[in-house]
Amino acid sequence: MQTERIVRLFRNGRNQAVGIPRDLELPGSEALLRKEGNRLIVEPIPRPGLLELLSTWAPLEEEFPNVDDLEPIEDVNL
Repeated sequence: MQTERIVRLFRNGRNQAVGIPRDLELPGSEALLRKEGNRLIVEPIPRPGLLELLSTWAPLEEEFPNVDDLEPIEDVNL
C-alpha cells in the first residue's frame, strides 16, 4: 500500500478541505488534527475502552433475581 501521494485541496464553505483517497481513509467520523511546523497530522480518534465506556453509563435501578433459586439447565449438545 502506498502511504504517500499528492492530493487535491479544495474549499468547503469557509474551510479548506483535503480529499483523502479511499485506501487511506480513517475509521469513524472524527479525527484529531494537529500542526507540527509545516506539517498537518491527521490521526484517528482512539475508540474508548470497555471500562471507559461503562463508566459513562448510569447505574441500573432494577433488581435482579436471586440466581441461587434457579433450576439447573439440562445439558445441551452443541
